[in-house]
Amino acid sequence: KYGAQVQALLKKAAALDIAIICPLHGPVLNENLGYYLDKYNTWSSYAVEDEGVVIAYTSVYGHTKEAVEELAEKLNQRGCPNVVVADLARCDMAEAVADAFRYRKLVLATTTYNATIFPHMQNFIDHLTARNYQSRTVGMIENGAWAPMAAKVMKKMLETSKNLTYTDTTVTVKCALNDASRAQIDALADELCK
Repeated sequence: KYGAQVQALLKKAAALDIAIICPLHGPVLNENLGYYLDKYNTWSSYAVEDEGVVIAYTSVYGHTKEAVEELAEKLNQRGCPNVVVADLARCDMAEAVADAFRYRKLVLATTTYNATIFPHMQNFIDHLTARNYQSRTVGMIENGAWAPMAAKVMKKMLETSKNLTYTDTTVTVKCALNDASRAQIDALADELCK
């Protein structure tokens, strides 16, 4: 969250001969300091660590999961590097958040739930925005029987995030996959693999 402050400190520290790093949180570092300083620089500038796509999802009846699995398969078939799938109701939330910051692209997939989104997805997006998530490409898969609005809700939640680029394609599943939503998944896979 404090990227600007860390960047200012790194600029000042660049002129120093650093022998040891004693962070407020974490282990004392006295080896490979260049590696760790480079990591701090990457993290505090919100730069991409690795090319890849994270697909974070919640699924109530399994249909959103099916859409996510189909997208992941298409991304792998197209040779996209590092396709990571996170079921937010079952995975380690901290790991999913770390992956969202690590990779260049993120797909959020969830159901419309009481005119908003499923709570685990809401929690995930709250974690991202609390840490100034930014400078990434975001795609969306929404599911809803009669009024799918998850994509609209998620975009609203991400309004404070800087420099996000949204894919042209948003996949809309009305309960279960059909030919139209499968075609949207194909188009989203093409966009993400550019």
